[in-house]
Amino acid sequence: MKSQASSQRAEKQPHVPPANQHATAGSLTKPERQLRSSTEDLHKRITLRAYELYAQRGWREDHALDDWLDAEREILGLRLL
Repeated sequence: MKSQASSQRAEKQPHVPPANQHATAGSLTKPERQLRSSTEDLHKRITLRAYELYAQRGWREDHALDDWLDAEREILGLRLL
């Protein structure tokens, strides 16, 4: 009997959804919106450059990661040691 009562109590507790990890644009502060915008812009620039490298290299299959990392280095101005 006790197990039924405890399970019934557990069922009656209200469901509390986990915190929303993807905040809406309206809920962000101005610096957060600017950061998100600049991050999205950066991602778009890297994506475009990676695609350009893919085309320049003759549409090589199985080298998407290489194209992405090279594009990332170019856009971010990173140098290999």
